[in-house]
Amino acid sequence: MRALFFGTPEIAVPALEALHEMAQVVAVVCQPDRPAGRGMTMQAPAVKIAAQRLGLPVHQPSKIKRPPLAEWVEQQRVDVALVMAYGRILPQEVLDAPVRGCMNLHASLLPKYRGAAPIQWAIVRQETETGICLMQMDAGMDTGDILSSHRLPIGPEETAGELAERLAQLAARVVREDLEKSVSGQLIPQPQKEAQATYAPIIRKEDGKIDWSHSARAIHAHIRGMTPWPGAFTELGGQWLKVHRARHHDGQAGPSGTVVIADSKHVLVACEAGLLELLQVQLPGKKAMPATALVAGRKLRAGDKLGAVGAG
Repeated sequence: MRALFFGTPEIAVPALEALHEMAQVVAVVCQPDRPAGRGMTMQAPAVKIAAQRLGLPVHQPSKIKRPPLAEWVEQQRVDVALVMAYGRILPQEVLDAPVRGCMNLHASLLPKYRGAAPIQWAIVRQETETGICLMQMDAGMDTGDILSSHRLPIGPEETAGELAERLAQLAARVVREDLEKSVSGQLIPQPQKEAQATYAPIIRKEDGKIDWSHSARAIHAHIRGMTPWPGAFTELGGQWLKVHRARHHDGQAGPSGTVVIADSKHVLVACEAGLLELLQVQLPGKKAMPATALVAGRKLRAGDKLGAVGAG
Protein backbone atom coordinates (compact mmCIF):
# COMPACT_ATOMS: atom_id res chain seq x y z
CA MET A 1 0.00 0.00 0.00
CA ARG A 2 1.38 3.37 -1.09
CA ALA A 3 0.32 6.31 1.06
CA LEU A 4 0.75 10.00 1.76
CA PHE A 5 0.42 11.45 5.24
CA PHE A 6 -0.96 14.91 5.99
CA GLY A 7 -0.43 16.21 9.54
CA THR A 8 1.28 18.95 11.51
CA PRO A 9 1.26 18.88 15.37
CA GLU A 10 2.49 16.38 17.95
CA ILE A 11 -0.82 14.54 18.23
CA ALA A 12 -0.40 13.27 14.65
CA VAL A 13 3.06 11.74 15.15
CA PRO A 14 2.00 8.29 16.47
CA ALA A 15 -0.38 7.89 13.51
CA LEU A 16 2.46 8.69 11.10
CA GLU A 17 4.70 6.16 12.84
CA ALA A 18 1.98 3.50 12.61
CA LEU A 19 1.44 4.23 8.92
CA HIS A 20 5.18 3.95 8.31
CA GLU A 21 5.14 0.46 9.84
CA MET A 22 2.48 -0.89 7.47
CA ALA A 23 2.72 1.08 4.23
CA GLN A 24 5.13 2.70 1.85
CA VAL A 25 4.86 6.33 2.86
CA VAL A 26 5.80 8.20 -0.30
CA ALA A 27 5.89 11.61 1.39
CA VAL A 28 4.66 13.57 4.40
CA VAL A 29 2.78 16.85 3.96
CA CYS A 30 2.72 19.38 6.80
CA GLN A 31 2.33 23.10 7.28
CA PRO A 32 5.36 25.39 6.84
CA ASP A 33 7.81 26.13 9.65
CA ARG A 34 6.58 28.98 11.89
CA PRO A 35 8.24 31.48 14.24
CA ALA A 36 7.61 30.50 17.86
CA GLY A 37 8.85 31.15 21.39
CA ARG A 38 10.02 34.40 22.94
CA GLY A 39 12.74 34.78 20.34
CA MET A 40 10.26 34.02 17.50
CA THR A 41 12.77 31.67 15.90
CA MET A 42 11.59 29.42 13.08
CA GLN A 43 10.47 26.02 14.34
CA ALA A 44 9.59 22.92 12.37
CA PRO A 45 6.26 21.22 13.13
CA ALA A 46 6.39 17.99 15.13
CA VAL A 47 5.30 15.88 12.15
CA LYS A 48 8.16 17.23 10.02
CA ILE A 49 10.68 16.36 12.72
CA ALA A 50 9.22 12.84 13.00
CA ALA A 51 9.21 12.38 9.22
CA GLN A 52 12.87 13.36 8.97
CA ARG A 53 13.71 10.93 11.77
CA LEU A 54 11.95 8.19 9.80
CA GLY A 55 13.78 9.17 6.61
CA LEU A 56 10.63 10.27 4.78
CA PRO A 57 10.41 13.13 2.25
CA VAL A 58 8.59 16.22 3.54
CA HIS A 59 6.45 18.60 1.49
CA GLN A 60 5.35 21.93 3.05
CA PRO A 61 3.14 23.82 0.59
CA SER A 62 2.33 27.42 1.49
CA LYS A 63 -0.77 27.35 -0.73
CA ILE A 64 -3.13 24.38 -1.00
CA LYS A 65 -5.95 25.74 -3.15
CA ARG A 66 -3.83 26.11 -6.25
CA PRO A 67 -3.51 23.33 -8.88
CA PRO A 68 0.14 22.44 -8.12
CA LEU A 69 -0.72 20.61 -4.88
CA ALA A 70 -3.44 18.47 -6.46
CA GLU A 71 -1.14 17.76 -9.39
CA TRP A 72 1.69 16.84 -7.01
CA VAL A 73 -0.57 14.44 -5.05
CA GLU A 74 -1.73 12.80 -8.29
CA GLN A 75 1.87 12.35 -9.40
CA GLN A 76 2.64 10.37 -6.23
CA ARG A 77 0.31 7.57 -7.43
CA VAL A 78 -0.76 6.56 -3.93
CA ASP A 79 -3.60 4.32 -2.83
CA VAL A 80 -4.65 6.65 -0.02
CA ALA A 81 -3.77 9.86 1.78
CA LEU A 82 -4.14 9.65 5.56
CA VAL A 83 -4.86 12.95 7.31
CA MET A 84 -4.69 13.87 11.00
CA ALA A 85 -4.65 17.42 12.32
CA TYR A 86 -3.17 18.88 9.14
CA GLY A 87 -4.76 22.22 9.97
CA ARG A 88 -6.12 23.19 6.56
CA ILE A 89 -9.21 22.22 4.57
CA LEU A 90 -8.14 20.23 1.53
CA PRO A 91 -9.81 21.15 -1.78
CA GLN A 92 -11.80 18.57 -3.70
CA GLU A 93 -9.04 18.14 -6.30
CA VAL A 94 -6.66 16.93 -3.59
CA LEU A 95 -9.30 14.69 -2.00
CA ASP A 96 -9.89 12.98 -5.33
CA ALA A 97 -6.22 12.49 -6.32
CA PRO A 98 -5.40 9.23 -4.43
CA VAL A 99 -7.00 6.02 -5.71
CA ARG A 100 -9.10 5.62 -2.51
CA GLY A 101 -9.22 9.32 -1.75
CA CYS A 102 -8.25 10.90 1.59
CA MET A 103 -9.12 9.40 4.97
CA ASN A 104 -9.10 11.43 8.15
CA LEU A 105 -8.46 10.51 11.78
CA HIS A 106 -10.73 12.85 13.76
CA ALA A 107 -10.49 13.13 17.55
CA SER A 108 -14.17 12.92 18.44
CA LEU A 109 -17.15 10.60 18.10
CA LEU A 110 -18.59 12.08 14.93
CA PRO A 111 -20.90 13.74 14.15
CA LYS A 112 -20.26 15.38 17.53
CA TYR A 113 -17.50 17.99 17.70
CA ARG A 114 -16.73 18.57 14.07
CA GLY A 115 -14.06 21.21 13.62
CA ALA A 116 -10.64 22.33 14.77
CA ALA A 117 -10.71 21.76 18.55
CA PRO A 118 -12.76 18.65 19.40
CA ILE A 119 -10.60 17.61 22.36
CA GLN A 120 -10.84 20.93 24.19
CA TRP A 121 -14.55 21.46 23.65
CA ALA A 122 -15.49 17.90 24.62
CA ILE A 123 -13.90 18.54 28.03
CA VAL A 124 -15.31 22.06 28.40
CA ARG A 125 -18.80 20.75 27.65
CA GLN A 126 -18.35 18.04 30.29
CA GLU A 127 -18.46 14.99 28.05
CA THR A 128 -17.48 11.72 29.73
CA GLU A 129 -16.16 10.01 26.59
CA THR A 130 -14.66 10.83 23.21
CA GLY A 131 -12.70 8.82 20.69
CA ILE A 132 -11.17 8.55 17.24
CA CYS A 133 -13.17 8.24 14.03
CA LEU A 134 -11.62 7.12 10.77
CA MET A 135 -13.65 8.80 8.04
CA GLN A 136 -13.69 9.19 4.28
CA MET A 137 -13.07 12.86 3.63
CA ASP A 138 -15.37 15.01 1.52
CA ALA A 139 -15.46 18.74 0.85
CA GLY A 140 -17.32 19.50 4.11
CA MET A 141 -15.94 20.13 7.59
CA ASP A 142 -15.63 16.59 9.01
CA THR A 143 -18.86 15.54 7.29
CA GLY A 144 -17.66 12.44 5.43
CA ASP A 145 -18.81 8.86 5.92
CA ILE A 146 -17.45 7.08 9.00
CA LEU A 147 -15.34 3.98 8.39
CA SER A 148 -14.67 3.08 12.03
CA SER A 149 -15.22 4.59 15.47
CA HIS A 150 -13.25 3.85 18.65
CA ARG A 151 -14.35 5.18 22.05
CA LEU A 152 -12.20 6.47 24.93
CA PRO A 153 -13.40 7.61 28.39
CA ILE A 154 -12.45 11.09 29.58
CA GLY A 155 -10.97 11.14 33.08
CA PRO A 156 -12.69 13.42 35.62
CA GLU A 157 -9.47 15.40 36.19
CA GLU A 158 -7.96 14.97 32.71
CA THR A 159 -6.74 18.05 30.84
CA ALA A 160 -6.90 18.58 27.10
CA GLY A 161 -3.16 18.01 26.87
CA GLU A 162 -3.35 14.71 28.73
CA LEU A 163 -6.34 13.52 26.73
CA ALA A 164 -4.59 14.45 23.47
CA GLU A 165 -1.70 12.13 24.35
CA ARG A 166 -4.06 9.20 24.87
CA LEU A 167 -6.02 9.98 21.72
CA ALA A 168 -2.78 10.09 19.74
CA GLN A 169 -2.01 6.53 20.81
CA LEU A 170 -5.57 5.44 20.03
CA ALA A 171 -5.24 6.98 16.55
CA ALA A 172 -2.12 4.90 15.95
CA ARG A 173 -4.03 1.76 16.92
CA VAL A 174 -6.85 2.69 14.54
CA VAL A 175 -4.31 3.01 11.71
CA ARG A 176 -2.92 -0.44 12.43
CA GLU A 177 -6.33 -2.09 12.80
CA ASP A 178 -8.56 -0.33 10.30
CA LEU A 179 -6.71 1.56 7.57
CA GLU A 180 -5.79 -1.37 5.32
CA LYS A 181 -9.30 -2.78 5.67
CA SER A 182 -10.74 0.60 4.73
CA VAL A 183 -8.54 0.94 1.67
CA SER A 184 -9.40 -2.58 0.50
CA GLY A 185 -13.14 -1.93 0.92
CA GLN A 186 -13.71 -4.32 3.84
CA LEU A 187 -15.24 -1.59 6.02
CA ILE A 188 -18.61 -0.23 4.94
CA PRO A 189 -18.82 3.58 5.11
CA GLN A 190 -21.63 4.83 7.36
CA PRO A 191 -23.19 8.27 6.66
CA GLN A 192 -23.16 10.66 9.59
CA LYS A 193 -26.46 11.61 11.26
CA GLU A 194 -26.62 15.30 10.46
CA ALA A 195 -29.23 16.05 13.12
CA GLN A 196 -26.77 14.99 15.84
CA ALA A 197 -23.90 17.19 14.63
CA THR A 198 -22.17 19.62 17.00
CA TYR A 199 -19.18 21.86 16.36
CA ALA A 200 -15.81 22.54 17.97
CA PRO A 201 -14.51 25.89 16.68
CA ILE A 202 -10.86 26.87 16.83
CA ILE A 203 -9.65 27.89 20.30
CA ARG A 204 -8.57 31.51 20.68
CA LYS A 205 -6.59 33.05 23.52
CA GLU A 206 -9.62 34.90 24.87
CA ASP A 207 -11.49 31.60 25.25
CA GLY A 208 -9.35 30.89 28.30
CA LYS A 209 -10.96 33.63 30.40
CA ILE A 210 -12.91 32.24 33.37
CA ASP A 211 -16.54 33.29 33.78
CA TRP A 212 -17.30 33.13 37.50
CA SER A 213 -21.04 33.34 36.86
CA HIS A 214 -20.91 29.69 35.75
CA SER A 215 -21.09 26.72 38.11
CA ALA A 216 -17.98 25.40 39.85
CA ARG A 217 -18.35 22.14 37.91
CA ALA A 218 -18.46 23.99 34.59
CA ILE A 219 -15.47 26.19 35.48
CA HIS A 220 -13.48 23.13 36.53
CA ALA A 221 -14.22 21.58 33.12
CA HIS A 222 -13.27 24.86 31.42
CA ILE A 223 -9.89 24.95 33.18
CA ARG A 224 -9.15 21.36 32.15
CA GLY A 225 -10.22 22.01 28.56
CA MET A 226 -8.03 25.11 28.24
CA THR A 227 -4.91 23.38 29.60
CA PRO A 228 -2.20 23.60 28.33
CA TRP A 229 -3.25 26.25 25.76
CA PRO A 230 -4.38 28.97 25.97
CA GLY A 231 -4.63 28.35 29.70
CA ALA A 232 -7.55 29.36 31.90
CA PHE A 233 -7.10 32.79 33.46
CA THR A 234 -8.81 35.37 35.62
CA GLU A 235 -8.00 38.82 36.96
CA LEU A 236 -6.50 39.33 40.42
CA GLY A 237 -5.62 42.82 41.62
CA GLY A 238 -5.12 44.24 38.13
CA GLN A 239 -3.04 41.37 36.74
CA TRP A 240 -3.84 38.07 35.08
CA LEU A 241 -3.75 34.89 37.13
CA LYS A 242 -3.56 31.58 35.29
CA VAL A 243 -5.31 28.61 36.88
CA HIS A 244 -3.68 25.29 35.98
CA ARG A 245 -5.43 22.96 38.40
CA ALA A 246 -8.62 23.21 40.42
CA ARG A 247 -11.28 21.10 42.11
CA HIS A 248 -15.02 21.72 42.43
CA HIS A 249 -17.09 21.36 45.60
CA ASP A 250 -20.76 21.63 46.50
CA GLY A 251 -22.03 24.54 48.56
CA GLN A 252 -22.48 28.29 48.15
CA ALA A 253 -20.84 30.96 50.27
CA GLY A 254 -20.97 34.36 48.57
CA PRO A 255 -21.13 36.36 45.34
CA SER A 256 -19.62 34.65 42.29
CA GLY A 257 -15.88 35.23 41.94
CA THR A 258 -15.37 36.05 45.62
CA VAL A 259 -12.56 34.32 47.52
CA VAL A 260 -14.36 32.90 50.56
CA ILE A 261 -11.51 30.92 52.12
CA ALA A 262 -7.79 31.70 51.78
CA ASP A 263 -5.52 30.01 54.28
CA SER A 264 -2.53 27.68 54.42
CA LYS A 265 -4.63 24.69 53.34
CA HIS A 266 -7.30 25.90 50.92
CA VAL A 267 -8.24 28.64 48.49
CA LEU A 268 -11.96 28.49 47.72
CA VAL A 269 -13.84 30.75 45.31
CA ALA A 270 -17.62 31.14 45.19
CA CYS A 271 -19.31 30.38 41.86
CA GLU A 272 -22.89 30.63 40.62
CA ALA A 273 -23.35 27.11 41.97
CA GLY A 274 -20.74 25.44 44.16
CA LEU A 275 -17.21 26.36 45.18
CA LEU A 276 -14.02 26.11 43.15
CA GLU A 277 -10.83 25.19 44.99
CA LEU A 278 -7.76 26.65 43.32
CA LEU A 279 -4.87 24.17 43.45
CA GLN A 280 -2.14 25.37 41.08
CA VAL A 281 -1.86 28.91 39.71
CA GLN A 282 0.65 31.16 37.98
CA LEU A 283 1.28 34.91 38.05
CA PRO A 284 2.78 36.75 35.03
CA GLY A 285 6.52 36.12 34.76
CA LYS A 286 6.45 33.54 37.57
CA LYS A 287 6.50 29.77 37.72
CA ALA A 288 3.39 27.75 38.50
CA MET A 289 2.82 27.46 42.25
CA PRO A 290 0.30 26.09 44.76
CA ALA A 291 -2.56 28.54 45.20
CA THR A 292 -1.86 28.61 48.92
CA ALA A 293 1.52 30.23 48.13
CA LEU A 294 -0.41 33.34 47.08
CA VAL A 295 -1.90 33.46 50.54
CA ALA A 296 1.49 33.04 52.19
CA GLY A 297 2.87 35.83 49.98
CA ARG A 298 -0.08 38.09 50.88
CA LYS A 299 -1.15 38.36 47.26
CA LEU A 300 -4.53 36.76 47.92
CA ARG A 301 -6.90 36.94 50.89
CA ALA A 302 -10.48 36.11 51.74
CA GLY A 303 -12.85 38.72 50.34
CA ASP A 304 -10.83 39.38 47.17
CA LYS A 305 -12.82 39.42 43.92
CA LEU A 306 -11.52 37.50 40.90
CA GLY A 307 -12.33 38.60 37.37
CA ALA A 308 -15.58 40.19 36.34
CA VAL A 309 -18.84 38.25 36.54
CA GLY A 310 -20.20 37.53 33.06
CA ALA A 311 -16.94 38.48 31.35
CA GLY A 312 -16.03 34.97 30.24
